[in-house]
Amino acid sequence: MVSPQYAAVQFRVRYGETDQMGVVYHTNYLNWMEIGRTNYLRDAALSYRELEEKGLLLPLTDASVSFKAPARYDDMVEVRTWVLQVTPVRLDFAYEVYRACDGQLLVSGVTKHVFTNREFKPLRVNRFMPELYEWLLAQQGGDDQ
Repeated sequence: MVSPQYAAVQFRVRYGETDQMGVVYHTNYLNWMEIGRTNYLRDAALSYRELEEKGLLLPLTDASVSFKAPARYDDMVEVRTWVLQVTPVRLDFAYEVYRACDGQLLVSGVTKHVFTNREFKPLRVNRFMPELYEWLLAQQGGDDQ
């Protein structure tokens, strides 16, 4: 079950995203998660571009994907994204991908990120951008531990 604070984005599966079996090629789900993640932040009036301009990067450190059912060419899919966990140095997002016409869960996944500067040295976001940290904490429904 997803967090009540998820953001959703819908789009149609393109032919080039499918493989010889006629289903979405597995690596495309990671691209879709990135679409979900960037839209999640943009919906909150933040963007990756703005964060990077301020000197904050979010490199990916881990990704996991669990495949439930295939998406196929021309399916309308919905990617739901939410903050799973945030600490002063890490940010984890969770995702669910659904087929829009029947609501079937196709994929679930998690990506883990670390807050860094442009030299990829870890940053404590609670000190670097405290307002962002507080907002992220509120999104996960947690508190600083």
